Amino acid sequence: MQGRDLPEQLTAFLARHERELKGFRRDLHMHPELAFAEHRTTGRLAERLREVGLRPRTLPQGTGLICDVGDGPGPTVALRADIDALPLPDEKDVPYRSTVPGVAHACGHDVHTTVLLATGAFLAQQDRAGALPGRVRLLFQPAEELPGGAVEVVKAGAMEGVDRIFALHCDPRQAVGKVGLRTGGITAACDQIMVRLSGPGGHTARPHLTSDLVYALGKVVTELPAALSRRIDPRAGFSLVWGRISAGSAPNVIPDDAVAEGTVRCLDDEAWHSAPDILKGLVESVASAYGADVEVTYRRGVPPTINEARSVEIMREAATAALGADAVGSTPQSLGGEDFAWYLEHAPGALARLGTHSPDWGGPMLDLHRGTFDVDERAIGVGTRLMVSTALTALWENAPEGVRVDDQALA
Repeated sequence: MQGRDLPEQLTAFLARHERELKGFRRDLHMHPELAFAEHRTTGRLAERLREVGLRPRTLPQGTGLICDVGDGPGPTVALRADIDALPLPDEKDVPYRSTVPGVAHACGHDVHTTVLLATGAFLAQQDRAGALPGRVRLLFQPAEELPGGAVEVVKAGAMEGVDRIFALHCDPRQAVGKVGLRTGGITAACDQIMVRLSGPGGHTARPHLTSDLVYALGKVVTELPAALSRRIDPRAGFSLVWGRISAGSAPNVIPDDAVAEGTVRCLDDEAWHSAPDILKGLVESVASAYGADVEVTYRRGVPPTINEARSVEIMREAATAALGADAVGSTPQSLGGEDFAWYLEHAPGALARLGTHSPDWGGPMLDLHRGTFDVDERAIGVGTRLMVSTALTALWENAPEGVRVDDQALA
């Protein structure tokens, strides 16, 4: 971070606003909203951003915001937070428990949102002091859990002119104060596949006069994962897991329709792009032996999130400067999906993991996407330090020649 006084200023800023930021996060937690329905959340954010002198722009579909900080001649760095909640009940016994039946912030998006709000407020302060050499674009994205929100943000022009983009995600398997980084694939593509077989059914006493779709579907379900291991590089982390199989309604009748549905996950971008054609070909080759007609429906979800090497190093340098070298570690790959990947189709960037587990809690860790999930709220300050430092490190790395920070302006 540029300027001798900047870390002290950030510490003072967080100390002044700690109670306010914690209250904002708890307010979001009490009033969670599902994908593309985040109207209250969007309104609360817009109000706070205007209070610090910024001009947020609501996305065309009515939820989510884009907000620029600064207009200097340097690069544009985007920071993203997701604002939607999950359709599951909040099972915690806390004062800030969700007041919306069947909806909860069980993935930490309330923390992501609060961190980005705090980051924007502090950077706005720096911009007024003439200390930003470029532009920071805040992306408060709707509908990450659906998914689809990232695509809408991109359609709204949010990535135009962006040089790099960064984000963080709560990680309940790391202690608060820790940041996890990884170069390359950090989360997986997540798609859905449906295989429908059809053909003449009949009596189980005469399977040779039918397509025996139950047997044929069984072969598809068991042989496809094995065949994929010989068609796709094992380093791609490709996984096909079936979640639903449906065929027939009586024990002595071979049905004329059978369906299997599952998820396809992958850590490699090239393998992800080739997956639909490979899977369709394999299904047809297996099912054709039984005379079945085949229909394969492949639904794209999100690409794999591939962290760009230099962007990871920027985050590493920033985290080390803001939090200390001991706070920074590596993080494993995950086969979970994350639509931050869509932004990386337009600019290099990186996603980091933010530790949220309190060592004082004891007991099992509070995993994501469960009604018991909660965070150690000290993670808000840690995440803000990380995102402020990351934005400034990225801006100053490519600041135009002759642009220098005025230490007095930062005082």
